[in-house]
Amino acid sequence: MLIDEVKITVKGGDGGDGVVSYKNAMMEKGPTGGDGGRGGNVYLEAVSDLSALRQFRHQKDFTAQDGDAGSNRNKKGADGEDLILKVPVGTVARNLDLSQELELTKVGEKVIIARGASGGYGNSHFRSSTNISPRQSSPGHAARRFDFVFELKLIADVGLVGLPNAGKSSLLNELTRAKSKVANYQFTTLEPNLGAYYDLILADIPGLIEGASGGRGLGIKFLRHISRCTALFHLVPADSEDVVRDYKIIREELSTYDPKLVEKPEYIFLSKFDSVDPKAASEKLKQLRKIDSKTIAISVNDWESIEQVKKILNSIAKKKTTTS
Repeated sequence: MLIDEVKITVKGGDGGDGVVSYKNAMMEKGPTGGDGGRGGNVYLEAVSDLSALRQFRHQKDFTAQDGDAGSNRNKKGADGEDLILKVPVGTVARNLDLSQELELTKVGEKVIIARGASGGYGNSHFRSSTNISPRQSSPGHAARRFDFVFELKLIADVGLVGLPNAGKSSLLNELTRAKSKVANYQFTTLEPNLGAYYDLILADIPGLIEGASGGRGLGIKFLRHISRCTALFHLVPADSEDVVRDYKIIREELSTYDPKLVEKPEYIFLSKFDSVDPKAASEKLKQLRKIDSKTIAISVNDWESIEQVKKILNSIAKKKTTTS
């Protein structure tokens, strides 16, 4: 199961304590207590593994290593090791305590989310003309703890959208080497699936239903994944009783969730056109072409229609290359 939202607590390492120490040489009492080491930082690093949030399913508390205490001869304590938490590329990290958020949009991107605290001072730091043998040192500082929510938003070039059982998974499998589960019932796909068509990433977004933007069905759990897609392939199945109504349901849910979603380039497909008789398929295609005259009837069993889809993908890929 794809874990796409988790809440955890993170904390940088505490600073090490400063120490009190003196020279051992006869007649010399100069202070030699070293400072404490700095605590480790907590980083997020983006990786390509979409299942990386799974590690946070049970473990919820993460702390970087504390700094070591100082030692004699003015030796500073070792700094604590940094803690690196790997998250899927496309993760939004929200700091609930500071009301701040950051996004990781590139594989290998690395950001600090909790800093380690500084170490305390050894007694050599307190030496002065009036106190040549100070007996005091200071403890290491405590690092601050933060609550975070990590939310994965898939980064894809093309998002396949439509009501349940519209043929999205079948199309993804046909165009890529994805192995999405396919069956003739609603909600076969229960989590987003990705596939690569050359340099394009295609995302099969699980079927939405009327009221999804308000939490019905699988709800906004998957609507947020669409926000990162560059273009949308909207599949309306030919076996639908009312293709125009089905089309408008999805458009309304997208608009309600985020008006910017309906501004994305959209390509409409009458999918599974071979599942009904040719006359009925032709009539439904005419209805959709009143919305968009470029609507195409497709079937994974029809080579020519799949080639038309590939031409559209090639055009999107070309635009991506020229703008990158």
